[in-house]
Amino acid sequence: MSSILTNNGAMVALQTLKGINANLTKAQNEISTGKKVANAQDNAAVWAISKVMESDQAVFKTLQSNLNLAAAVVTTARDGAEDIRDLLDEMRRLASSAGSDANDFATVNEQIVEKRNQIISTIDGTQMNGVNLLKTNPIGTATSFSVLASLDRTAGTAVTTAQTITVNSVDFEADIEGATITTITDSTTARTAVGEIEALLDIAKAGAAELGTAAKRINDQSNFVSKLADSLTAGIGALVDADMEEASARLQALQTQQQLGVQALSIANQAPQTILSLFR
Repeated sequence: MSSILTNNGAMVALQTLKGINANLTKAQNEISTGKKVANAQDNAAVWAISKVMESDQAVFKTLQSNLNLAAAVVTTARDGAEDIRDLLDEMRRLASSAGSDANDFATVNEQIVEKRNQIISTIDGTQMNGVNLLKTNPIGTATSFSVLASLDRTAGTAVTTAQTITVNSVDFEADIEGATITTITDSTTARTAVGEIEALLDIAKAGAAELGTAAKRINDQSNFVSKLADSLTAGIGALVDADMEEASARLQALQTQQQLGVQALSIANQAPQTILSLFR
C-alpha cells in the first residue's frame, strides 16, 4: 500500500543516516583528539580508571624529583664522610710518624690539630638544602632524614599507603668532632693517639658505607618510580588512545555509507511522487 502520509522507506533511511552520522562524528573526534575515550560520556568506567592512573602518574613524576633531591642530600653527606675518612687516615700517619723519640712532637701535634679543625669544618659544611646527615640533628631537632618513596594504591579504592625511605644521621658531630685525641708530647702519647684515631677511622668508614647504601637505595627507588610512571603512561594509552589506523579506515567507510545513506533517503523521499502517476 502506498501512502502520502507515511513514508516507511524514508523513515528507515533517515534513522540509518542518523546512525551513520553519529558514528562518523565519533570517528572524526577520535582522529582530532587521538582518544577513543575523551570524556566520561564515551565510557564512564574506562574514563574513571584512566583518571586515577593519570593522577598516579603525575604523583610518581613528583616523587621522582623528590627522590633525586634526596639522593643528592645523601650523596653530599657520603662525600663529606669519605673526605673525613681521608683526613683521619692522614692524622693516623702523622701520629704514627711520631712513634720514635727522635721526632718533633710539637710540630706533629700541630699538624694533627689542623687536620682535626678541617674535619670539624667538613662536618659543619657538609649540607645540601639545609640537611646535614653528619650532624646529630640533620634538620631541626630530627635525628634522621626521610623522603616519600612511593604511594601504594589499594586495588579498587582511592586509598593509598605512603612508603618512605629514612636515612639516619651518622652523627660524626658527636662521635668524631666530639671525640678526644691525646695531645702528642712523646712517643708514648703518639702511640695512644694512633689507637684513638684508628677508632675514629672505623666510625668514619662505617658512616660512609651506611650513607653509600642509603644513596644506592634512593637511586634504585628513583629508577623504579621512573619506570612505573612510564608503565602507567603506557597503560593509560592502552585504555583511552585511539587506534589511528582503525579510525582512518572506519572514517572512509562511514563517509561512503553516509553518501549511500543520503542517496537512499533521497530515493525514499521521491517515492510519494510516483503516486501522482495514478491520477494521470
